[in-house]
Amino acid sequence: MGIQFDARTQTFTLQTIHTTYQMRVDERGRLLHMYYGRKIGRGDLRELYPPADHGFSPDYYPCRLRRGVSPDVLPQEYTGCNVGDFRLSCLVVRDPDGAAGADFLYESHEITPGKYTLDGLPCAHDEGAEAETLCIRMKDPVTGLCLELLYGVFAEQDVITRAVRLKNAGAAPLRLEKAASACLDLPFGNWDLVHFHGRHAMERKMERAPLPAAITTVSSTRGASSHHHNPFVILCDHDATEDHGLCYGVMLVYSGSHRTDMEVDQNGLTRVVSGLHDERFSWQLEPGESFTAPEVLLCCSAGGLGDLSRHYHKFLRRNICRSPFRYTRRPVLINNWEATYFDFNTDTICRIAEKAASLGVEMMVLDDGWFGKRNDDNAGLGDWYVNEEKLPGGLRPLIERVNALGMKFGLWVEPEMVSEDSDLYRAHPDWALTLPGRSPAMGRNQLVLDLSRPEVVDYLVERLSALLAENHIEYIKWDMNRNMSDVYSRALPPERQGEVAHRYMLGVYRLLDRLTTAFPHVLFEGCAGGGGRFDAGMLCYFPQIWCSDNTDAIERLTIQHGTSFGYPVSAMGAHVSACPNHQTGRTVPLWTRAVVAMSGTFGYELDLGRLTDEECGQVRQQIKTFQRYYDVIQNGDYYRLRDPDRQPRYVAWQTVTEGESLVSLVLTHPEANARPLHLCLKGLEEDALYKVDELRVYGTTETPESGDKPDSQVGAVCSGSMLMYAGYILPHMIGDAPSLQLHLTRLP
Repeated sequence: MGIQFDARTQTFTLQTIHTTYQMRVDERGRLLHMYYGRKIGRGDLRELYPPADHGFSPDYYPCRLRRGVSPDVLPQEYTGCNVGDFRLSCLVVRDPDGAAGADFLYESHEITPGKYTLDGLPCAHDEGAEAETLCIRMKDPVTGLCLELLYGVFAEQDVITRAVRLKNAGAAPLRLEKAASACLDLPFGNWDLVHFHGRHAMERKMERAPLPAAITTVSSTRGASSHHHNPFVILCDHDATEDHGLCYGVMLVYSGSHRTDMEVDQNGLTRVVSGLHDERFSWQLEPGESFTAPEVLLCCSAGGLGDLSRHYHKFLRRNICRSPFRYTRRPVLINNWEATYFDFNTDTICRIAEKAASLGVEMMVLDDGWFGKRNDDNAGLGDWYVNEEKLPGGLRPLIERVNALGMKFGLWVEPEMVSEDSDLYRAHPDWALTLPGRSPAMGRNQLVLDLSRPEVVDYLVERLSALLAENHIEYIKWDMNRNMSDVYSRALPPERQGEVAHRYMLGVYRLLDRLTTAFPHVLFEGCAGGGGRFDAGMLCYFPQIWCSDNTDAIERLTIQHGTSFGYPVSAMGAHVSACPNHQTGRTVPLWTRAVVAMSGTFGYELDLGRLTDEECGQVRQQIKTFQRYYDVIQNGDYYRLRDPDRQPRYVAWQTVTEGESLVSLVLTHPEANARPLHLCLKGLEEDALYKVDELRVYGTTETPESGDKPDSQVGAVCSGSMLMYAGYILPHMIGDAPSLQLHLTRLP
């Protein structure tokens, strides 16, 4: 395993446990992609690509007479620009004459232990000397533009990372107009595209369709990875299932505007190009300057969509997330937002905290409205000073009262934004992104701060550091509630305005790096109007991200299902909220809301004082249940047992560790004269014996919501093979969205 270079054939081979990635330098010095897929043995892959003349596919100049050697048909490792490959390109670069062109030739390479790093950008990190790095250096002899292709090989995880550095080694300035992070050519095969689209309050809805003979794009121009198109796609066999079939994952480690294009060319080759969105992007490269493109995480699995997901889950937790909280047991919290919105004071929050503490909640989180003149969403953003009309004496008296209840204290912030009605904006109107001479478009009546400016980053570090240093705050919910328009920085000259959006993201990453490094004891949770920036870039700083502003448990089944294809349960912020639900008006049993929220970080977002004594008893039991199952939920392998769209009667999922398993199910469409609820489990050891030590049924008129156990099924001992292949019959349930949890323990 690892990285090998065959000097005789000029071939690079990257081996993981189950996959092989191969490329070679051809006779003309260009780097060709040869193979990525199931692990293969020895053989000359050049035989797969015999020369062939294709009409209207121009040949390299030295081959103009014998023909059949065209950049337009060969599988490329990273494309040049405007030199005869008419398929998707990775790069557009212009010289001072306005000519766009680049043709990279191999110069050298280096194989080193450990994982490369990227200045200013989040990326995967090495844990205990498990990775190797390959750096391939290439150069365009005309412009002097140098290309470094970076590969990080995590053999045990079956993940290969890719990134790109571009350096102007010439004598004249160059202008990048596109700089993708990775190109993946798959010369053979017919693929389905799986991508994750949506909107605010309905993020990451999985969609699967055959890839057409056309160019298909998944992208965002919003300055954020967005609610609308997640920067993660999967290509899989047409017949691939959760458990079988070849699948490729392409995940961008970036939180800004992004673009992933897929093209099926004239010979059936599928090309995937992923990286920064090139709309309104440009970057001036003066002689000696460099540009680094974000990282891409590649994973290939022959074990189906579920196996691909579990590879990403483990890798993101181990090698992307850097927080001390990635494996630490996190507290069950209560957030006041849906209980009070902006209308609260110290006593209001303390009453919520007192009730929550009596039920076993471990953290009180104060949401929006605690700072500046913030009584609605029209003012105050940027003024990160406590509103002492609401909170006399500041945060400290409130925190002391909360801590005295045995609870931790957390706080909501939205640092990247500014209100026009704020002291900060009045003092520094030039710190907001607005177009000269135009009234800006307003989202939530707020503007975006220009974090491409170092002084803006410094201001936010100073204000937030003061809050965290002066107060015993153990959790921060970091929100971002509008996308970027009117993108123009008053700190940059005209020729660099195309750099603003990316420089903004670099500023966000600098800000997060400085704060999370200075305050490692603080648990940071990301949020962007819910799941508008749920991506691997944010997970480098936030071990969890608020999955969606939609807290309706039935809607969350679809949202969390789609999210699970790339991202682990431990990253999904999920709460039990009020009913009727504030977003949909739907009423769902309290226990079912908890079962759904337990497939995330788990907490509450409602006025606990409005609950009945019976409901308060349920909350106590829910918290105890989550704490008892915490390790298997947060650390176990995740299996999707039912698709909420394709199999709509009920939704089921399972988490498995070496010694136990938890199955959760929500019945979304009860039926008259219903067929039995038959479920085949996954992830168990075939020859091991498992005991059903808990079966709790909630919210059905036939079984009390208190969670009584059907005695005939508890205590049953079954082999793993029986549970997986013959299946298991679950109790009959009726009513509005009843649910159940089945817990299994592996016998010695």
